[in-house]
Amino acid sequence: MTTYLRDAMVQRLGETRSHENPGPFPRDGLVRNIHGDFTPMMCGGISALLLQMLHPLALAGIWDHSGFRRDMIGRLRRTSDFIATTSFGTFEQAEQAIDRVRRVHAQVRGHAADGRPYAAADPDLLVWVHVAEMSRFMAGQLRYRNSGLSRAEQDRYFFETACIAEALGARNVPDSRAAVDDYLHHMRGELVCDERTRDVVRVLLEAPPRNLLLRPAGALYMRAGIDLLPDWAAQMLDLRMSNLQRQAVRAGIKGAMPLVSRAVRSGAYRRALERLQAKR
Repeated sequence: MTTYLRDAMVQRLGETRSHENPGPFPRDGLVRNIHGDFTPMMCGGISALLLQMLHPLALAGIWDHSGFRRDMIGRLRRTSDFIATTSFGTFEQAEQAIDRVRRVHAQVRGHAADGRPYAAADPDLLVWVHVAEMSRFMAGQLRYRNSGLSRAEQDRYFFETACIAEALGARNVPDSRAAVDDYLHHMRGELVCDERTRDVVRVLLEAPPRNLLLRPAGALYMRAGIDLLPDWAAQMLDLRMSNLQRQAVRAGIKGAMPLVSRAVRSGAYRRALERLQAKR
């Protein structure tokens, strides 16, 4: 068994598995509370993928090595499975998930449209993917569940989840709210929206949810993901929304949350969490 995650957590937190805490994160801790909240996480996940596609090297990996046109929802599902396993699983389950991703990353390499070489295992690219995800998950949590989350709690979230990126091979991971904001500001000069970016975004926004009960809310969730983007990213992607549109989307998501929560309780996401708990 690999020990990427244990090593990262020992170095960062000085913590390893205990009888009371058999997984990477405490049962009632901040990370599990945020990652177990389906609607903010789904909206944040969509927003994260949109943001990630602005990086030419991240885009090249998707373009060259994934079947996103055939199965964009499957890509989102695989990402959510990884988040669920590393958040709620045991150390063994989390290590297995991280090892699988590292093996996949080792095969994902090539040249971007501008001729630059890329590799999914590149530490800097791993930081970009991680920060895009965690920052949008936090944005979803603040928007739809807990707008009063303190700065200290936000810092703790970024500090703890940095272990996952480090276990995947990232280095110098921003681990506070201020560091994340500074990083995103610094990265703006490296981001590009071109025809391939717009093609991936179009496929994402047109992808129907697999769960029939969630399909009526699918378009609304996509719009909510756009709403969670930083304003500058939405402008780059030409996905601007008026204040009236934003208000309508936010009201619609809050109104749909009870129905979606009931659907999810019997859905794949909840069953995955229950399987993880049963294997303890």
